[in-house]
Amino acid sequence: MSEDAQLRYTAQHEWIRDEGEVVRIGITVFAQDQLGDVVYVDLPAPGAEVERDQAFGEVESTKSVSDLYAPVSGTVVERNEALDDRPELVNEAPLGDGWMVTIRPDDRAELEQLLDADAYAKLTDD
Repeated sequence: MSEDAQLRYTAQHEWIRDEGEVVRIGITVFAQDQLGDVVYVDLPAPGAEVERDQAFGEVESTKSVSDLYAPVSGTVVERNEALDDRPELVNEAPLGDGWMVTIRPDDRAELEQLLDADAYAKLTDD
């Protein structure tokens, strides 16, 4: 598994990197592999409120359209505008330049309820 051990994960295949005041969110290597070539990403604007476990955007690939789910409740601080012109960054660097949004969490305790790398690896090994 090539996932970053310092990240947290959701069962819906999003990764979360705690960056202090905000958390950065993207989809996992496993998710982008399952989707195939990403052709479009729909993300909320900065200032949008998101609710934990609720859809906040979509990723469209040559195979399907998949919802993105918020791992925590909070406010979108930044969206990855590079994905507007280069959605393929999700495939090329899902844990790097292919990130989706940053969110300022309402309750940082929600981060503790996310999966660690080992738990996520077990989820995707099935």
